Amino acid sequence: MKKLFEKNEVMFAVVLIIIYVVGSSVILNISDDALVQNIGGAAFNAVMTVLLFIFIRKNDLMKHVGLCRSEVSAAKMWFYIPLVLCATLTLFFGIGLELSPLATVFRTIKMLFVGFLEEVIFRAFLFKGICKSNVTRAIIISSVTFGIGHIVNLFNGYDIFGNITQIVFAVAVGFMLVFIFHRTGSLIACIGFHSLNNCVTGFASGEYLINVLGSEQTAGLAAAGAKIVIIAIYLIYVIKLPKRQLTRS
Repeated sequence: MKKLFEKNEVMFAVVLIIIYVVGSSVILNISDDALVQNIGGAAFNAVMTVLLFIFIRKNDLMKHVGLCRSEVSAAKMWFYIPLVLCATLTLFFGIGLELSPLATVFRTIKMLFVGFLEEVIFRAFLFKGICKSNVTRAIIISSVTFGIGHIVNLFNGYDIFGNITQIVFAVAVGFMLVFIFHRTGSLIACIGFHSLNNCVTGFASGEYLINVLGSEQTAGLAAAGAKIVIIAIYLIYVIKLPKRQLTRS
């Protein structure tokens, strides 16, 4: 893997994406039992996270992938409050557990690792690899690829409408997070947001919003729309921050 990374970082990222997507899908479909799925998913994500982190540390890539302190103060980043608001917004529309308490615990653990894996793969390796030839192209490709990558959920039980909404939201999130990484040089806030956003979905029932709007689809669309508005406002601000010179660290 080290030789592949040194030869072609983009291909290295693509290989990681394939391993992650295929592995996650296989684990998800090994059983109809939610507890078994989440135990397997948590174990797979944990192992992949540990192996990837060891690779990063061993090859002195911590700063390269943004596992370091931000070069921009938290105050200038509005203390990342928009990220927290966006991640937790759905909790205001109703709280409840869809799964059993134990399954929810393992799902939460699984999602914590998802935040690390997807940010390092898409926002760090893929983005940095493409950046070597064109920064604008890197921003677009890494963001859109991240969003479209969620289409795999169609084969994992998601309905078409829900999946399309998820993809659009993921593309918007992708642009926001890649610009945060681009401007600050750190992936820490991105990982934190991604993990929190994913974990919250296991506790958000959307009951109040569904009652008001009349259907789960309309409620889901409204919640996604509200989040995208927050993302758009914050993205505009982040884009206007001074640019950094992207170099391999």
